[in-house]
Amino acid sequence: MKRQIILSAMLLAAAGAMACTNFIVGKKASKDGSVICSYSADSYGMFTGLRHQPAAKHQKGEMRKIYDWDTNKYLGEIPEAEETYNTIGNINEWQVTIGETTFGGREEMVDTTGIIDYGSLIYIALQRSKTAREAIQVMTTLVEQYGYCSEGETFTICDPNEAWIMEMMGCASDRKVSKERTVWVALRVPDDMICGHANQSRITKFDMKDKSGNVLFSKNVVKYARRMGWFTGKDEDFSFNAAYAAPDFSGRRICDARVWQFFNRYADGMDRYIPWAEGIQKDAEPLPLWVRPNRPVSVADVREAMRDHFESTPFSLDDPEDIGGGIWEMPYRPTPLYFEVDGKKYFNERPVSTQQAGFVYVSQMRSWMPREIGGCFWFANDDGNMVPFTPVYCCATKAPRPYDTPGADDLHFSMDNAYWVQNWVSNMVYPRYSMLFSSLKEVRDSLDNSYARLQKETEDRALTLQGDARVSFLTSYTAEKADQMLDRWRQLATYLIVKYNDMISKPEADGQFTKTPYGLGSTVKRPGYSEKYARQLVKKMGQRYAVPDEK
Repeated sequence: MKRQIILSAMLLAAAGAMACTNFIVGKKASKDGSVICSYSADSYGMFTGLRHQPAAKHQKGEMRKIYDWDTNKYLGEIPEAEETYNTIGNINEWQVTIGETTFGGREEMVDTTGIIDYGSLIYIALQRSKTAREAIQVMTTLVEQYGYCSEGETFTICDPNEAWIMEMMGCASDRKVSKERTVWVALRVPDDMICGHANQSRITKFDMKDKSGNVLFSKNVVKYARRMGWFTGKDEDFSFNAAYAAPDFSGRRICDARVWQFFNRYADGMDRYIPWAEGIQKDAEPLPLWVRPNRPVSVADVREAMRDHFESTPFSLDDPEDIGGGIWEMPYRPTPLYFEVDGKKYFNERPVSTQQAGFVYVSQMRSWMPREIGGCFWFANDDGNMVPFTPVYCCATKAPRPYDTPGADDLHFSMDNAYWVQNWVSNMVYPRYSMLFSSLKEVRDSLDNSYARLQKETEDRALTLQGDARVSFLTSYTAEKADQMLDRWRQLATYLIVKYNDMISKPEADGQFTKTPYGLGSTVKRPGYSEKYARQLVKKMGQRYAVPDEK
């Protein structure tokens, strides 16, 4: 999940991929009045599904063991709360949703003595919080008491009424130097704005004299930077990211550019921030923390933003001169992001939609509905561009089997597991993208559209039920749609291998492969190179493959 710490801007060709993206939509900026947030959890080798934690009552003295979310290393234990709430994925029964992106920041600030990592912090807070504000209090109290052992992190923390962005870093490991455990600041996103973060600290200056309750921060957030010699100005001039995680080339081009594309989709005047996103001009105007959209933003809009590859922007991956996408012009690039040729460093663009995504979600939180129904967590267990988002209701008391499959893990494939079946299909499509993607997209969109059409009908039915009956109905519906998706994706996998075997395409009519009058498959189509790639090949190879003129 982490963005590797690159303090000197792309000096390491082996540096890992910049991971994770979050987008946020305030309730007055959304089309239906819901608070919306999204998360793409990107990390090579990460196998995960939907983590379910049931509501529970705990006895005094009961302890909770803490395991690092990234490594599964045992870190320690803390007392359990008296009561914990039902959670499914990154949403709980009160519709509180928490996501993250790692920005790293100053390496020396990591507290190796702490026992709370960022992943554990998310899921503990979800179990203990009824609102976003309560989650912030739970999170900051926990790390101050037990120490925060992860790198710099930006959290999205939302409920049906409020959206927040919070940034946090540890205060190093030496308690003799400092008794403090963390520095942090949390800002409420204005209801009529959209916001985003993608592995670069986004909070700069903030109103330390705010009386509205919409600005929260640790008492030491400025003092610690002063003591370490990282800030010497007036308090009102203090910038969180300037002191703790100043944007470098990678922080702008590889990270903030993803936020820019989200803003560019739904807000006016974003061209002025292209120099910032390009990452080259030192004095470029910084990208704002949030912007006002030019139209109401829907769940479907956010879903499409999570599938973005910088289409129709200066960072687009379909430049006619760019051969990085291969013969079939995939809008993906291999990692590491940085590579070297003859001693010179180069980079690949890093879009939102990326092959290393372990899961993606769009969370829809609605204040005017009963909370069991109001929290609809649209989930996908792979790269968001390659899969549909199935509805998961926040009250669900069991994770669907495709997202919680016995025997399936990062080293064991299962045809009953969404992560593996969807990755199987994706990895057929990636290398032959322009040939195969249209078939995938047709199935993906048909499922997305069917779930959207069924949402009102399903929720109207749920409204007629009460208590356990309502919860049982929505839990069953959640499982039904996940099973339906997996079954359709297995069909898609076998269709793709038959349709496009050996780099050809078999003809179809009315949804069936056509045959000759003698019962065999019709003559296949051999598409060859696209015109774009053929021109690139000739430009590169000159006359080597030119057919001689025989006149």
